[in-house]
Amino acid sequence: MSLNKREIEVRGSDVDAAIEKGLSQLGVGRNDVIIEIVDEGSRGLLGIGSRDAVVRLTSMLVPPPPPAAPKPQPRLQQEKAAPSKSEIVQPPVVKAVEAEEVDEREVAAAVIRELLDKMGVEAEVSTRTTEPDDVTGKELNVIEINGDDLGMLIGPRGETLNSLQFITRLMAGHQLRDRANFVIDVQGYRERREQALARLAERMAQKVVARRRPVSLEPMPPHERRIIHMTLRNDKDVYTQSTGEGKRRKVRILPK
Repeated sequence: MSLNKREIEVRGSDVDAAIEKGLSQLGVGRNDVIIEIVDEGSRGLLGIGSRDAVVRLTSMLVPPPPPAAPKPQPRLQQEKAAPSKSEIVQPPVVKAVEAEEVDEREVAAAVIRELLDKMGVEAEVSTRTTEPDDVTGKELNVIEINGDDLGMLIGPRGETLNSLQFITRLMAGHQLRDRANFVIDVQGYRERREQALARLAERMAQKVVARRRPVSLEPMPPHERRIIHMTLRNDKDVYTQSTGEGKRRKVRILPK
């Protein structure tokens, strides 16, 4: 099945069976989707009144690029002389600049271009600034990476992208002599994920109102939990809270 189908709804004998069936249809792993339990199903009494479980899976993988003409072998795959010791241990270096001479976006873009070059990845790097946050009033710098076959920069659930962002922030902060707080996005992944989470929050809120029962979402990292909280912060019928510890921390949506 084409990965261009971003969202499917699947039935199974129980929740786990429905999830596995959906993953097989999408051809993705469990870490590559947002899982929404639509109906946990029921075994009924002595088989009477039983019903299937229903789940909705939203794939977060980047759609495959259209076929392109064969490209020459990447530079790193061509035969070359063994690197010297200095080449092995030397980290990516961006020319030092004074913080007052250049802004965060320029430094971040320069660091990312240097890292991508060292990795042998061909991609375009651009920058933009978000609209002011309606809560804090702050703007956020976004560094966008676009190109072909960049899924390796995203990784399962965006884990590789988060690591790339962490490293780049450290390097840019060193150049700026200040803390860097920009966001890195690859092929619009973060924007798609944010939109999918916002839609999930709205659907789950409707379910909570209809059933008058709390709903717990799957565990999420802090910035994704914040999207759920922000989406529903002004809802007149529900409120949200985070529960659990560490990687198992998740958002609960409750009726008011």
